[in-house]
Formats: sequence, C-alpha cells, structure tokens
Amino acid sequence: MTRDHPLRYALVNELHARPFPVIEVPGHAAFVAIKPPVDAHNRPREADRAHLLDLLDRHGAAHPPEGATHHTARIGRHELKWESHTEFVTYSAFGKGLGQRPFDPAEREVFPADWMDRAPGLQIAAILVRIEPLPERPEEILPKLDSWFVAESLTCSWVLDEAAIIAGDFRIDPAGQMRFAVFVRAGTGAARVGRIVQRLCEIETYRAMSMLGLGRARDLNQRLNALDPTLSRIVTGMSERSREAEETLHDLLQISAELETLAVQNAFRFGATGAYEALVLQRITALRETRFRGRQTFGEFMMRRYDPAMRTVKSAELRLRQMAERAERAGELLRTRVDVERAAQNQKLLESMDRRADLALRLQHTVEGLSVVAVSYYAVNLVAYLGYPVAEPLGLSKGMLTAAAVPPVMLAVWLLIRRIRRGMH
Repeated sequence: MTRDHPLRYALVNELHARPFPVIEVPGHAAFVAIKPPVDAHNRPREADRAHLLDLLDRHGAAHPPEGATHHTARIGRHELKWESHTEFVTYSAFGKGLGQRPFDPAEREVFPADWMDRAPGLQIAAILVRIEPLPERPEEILPKLDSWFVAESLTCSWVLDEAAIIAGDFRIDPAGQMRFAVFVRAGTGAARVGRIVQRLCEIETYRAMSMLGLGRARDLNQRLNALDPTLSRIVTGMSERSREAEETLHDLLQISAELETLAVQNAFRFGATGAYEALVLQRITALRETRFRGRQTFGEFMMRRYDPAMRTVKSAELRLRQMAERAERAGELLRTRVDVERAAQNQKLLESMDRRADLALRLQHTVEGLSVVAVSYYAVNLVAYLGYPVAEPLGLSKGMLTAAAVPPVMLAVWLLIRRIRRGMH
C-alpha cells in the first residue's frame, strides 16, 4: 500500500481553509485589521488567540483548535470570520439588514470599544461595507454616491460581469471607518456577494500594509541623501595621491557598513511591500471591473494615487542597492590600489635586501681572504718552528726556511677553507 506524505492532507485542506463568506442582500459588514507596531512577523501568536477567545467568550461561541490560523463563529446577530496573517490579524463581521443611517458607527459595535482597547496591536484598517439591492435603473444610485463619498476621489465600477456595482473613496470618515458600498443586481448569489465584499476588504488591508513601506522609503531617502555626497567625495578622492589609501579605505568601509545596515533594516519591509502590492493588483483584477457612468474604476484610482507611492518604494530600494554596489566597487578599486602600492614597497624592500646580501657576500669573501692570510701566518710559523732543527744541517737560514714554507702552507690553507665552505653549502 502506498504511504502518504505526512503533510499531504494538511496541504490539501489549506486550499479550502479560507472559504468566502456568504452574505445575503441587504446586509452589512464590519472589518478590522490589527497589527503590532514593530516586529509584527515575530509577534507572540498566543496574544492574538487570547484576544479572539475574549470576543468569543462574550457570546458563548466555540473556540478554535490550538494553532488555528482561521476561525468562523456566530456572535450575536453577526457571522464572525477571524484570520491570522504574517503581520496582522483580521476580524470580519457580516450581518443581515441595514440601518436607517448609512454607515452607522453603531454597526462597528460588534467589536466592543473596551475589547479593541486590549488588542495586541494597533488598528491598521477599519472598514464598513453597506450592501444594497441594485435598482432596476442603476443611475438611481448616483445621489447616494454623491452624499456618501467625496466626489474628488470617488471610485465606482461594475464588477464580475455586471453582477454588482462597487463604490468607495478610500477616505476615513469622522468615525474612523473607511466606507464601501456594494449594489447587487437581482439574482446574484450570496456566495458571490461574499467574494466581492471580502475582496474589497483585502484591497484596503493590503493597500494599507504596502503603504507602510512608503514611510520607510522616505526615511531611507533622507539618509541616502546624506551619505551620497560623502561617498562621491571618497570616490573622487581616490585619484588623489595626497591622501593615504588606508585612511580612504577606512572611511569607505564605514560607508559600506552603514549601507549594509540600512539594507538589513529595510529588507523585510520592502519585500513585504512588493508582496502586498501584488496582492492589491491581483484582487482588483479578480473583480473584472468595467466602467459605470464614466466614473473612475478602482484600477484607475490605484494607478493614479497608489502606483506613485509604490514606485517611490522601489526607487529607494534600487537606490540603496546601487549605492551599496558603488561602495563595493570603490572598495575593490581601493584595495587594488593598496595592493599595488604594497607590492611596489615589497619590491623595493627585496631590492634593498639583494644589495645587502651582495655586500654581505663580498664582505664574506674579504673575510675569507683575510682568514687565509691569518691562518697561513700562524701555520708558517708552526712549520718554521718544526723545521728549525734540520735547517742548520741543510745550510738553510731561518728566513729562507720560513720563505720556503709560505707557498705550500698558504695553498694548503686555501684548499682547506675552500673545502669547508663547499661542505657548508
């Protein structure tokens, strides 16, 4: 029997773990995303779970299993959907019916104020969605749009093959909520409505998360503006012989270290910004927008208002990478210069050593010559002393005997010293 991989069922179930909500028309939805201000991807997940259980216990709802990253439950008149993401958690509450007051802040009371105050993080997105039937004459919704939203930033379009009209202005109202309206054509299924509402909430959440990179990019650009002239001055000064290469290399290494630190500090945020931007664009594409009465679509709004911010982030990231590469290339050139200078110094040192060795060799030869003379002198005297007893019978004077001994003795001493020197080599 074929054995299954231990993660096979878990991986398949993950495909079905986050179903779209089912929302009846008319209805409303309240949504909130909570993110710790710093190091959110390393946050303690137990705090997220405890906060969720607090809300569930207020309504006697069932708890999720340990380690769950998503959960649905009934809390009062609303269907709650909770999801845990890499940096944030989201709470979505879907209810039937509409209040007399459009986008009434009371609809947010499904998330009590005291409960929100104890959240393990800060609110990064807060949305109210109003879901109404679409009139037979779609243009009848125009007065509502004009009274609910700011005309200058209003976006409105048909979605999902004209199954519904969505509208919003991406502004925060006086109650701290962002508003979206969904007008659903008759005959559209509740599951399809749920997909539209969830995608609207995801677009705003991922947009907010990606915009966190804009603040980082602005701070980074300010720091790079300060470092760029210093780096340029160092690179320009590399051609000047008046400055020591080691000193220049030290300054360049400081710049490189700071650039590397900035890269490490911003790598995660810039990477996350790119991922969130892709999700925003993907969610908008999935809505399959078409224009309604000449109004700008969500895609057009993002192209005009959102894309420049993302280009700023990408520009800062690219600038940081290019400056780091410049500093690295300058460092390599400077190290090459230092190596060449040291090689020249070493060459001069070797030449000096060669001259000293030559002088030492000459001195050694001189000393050897003097040694032959000195040793021969003593050897001749010894030979003369030995020959004195036979000098008189032979009729030789001491001077003649000494003179006769000098050539063979010096030759013998020279041969002996030469042999010793060869043996040493």
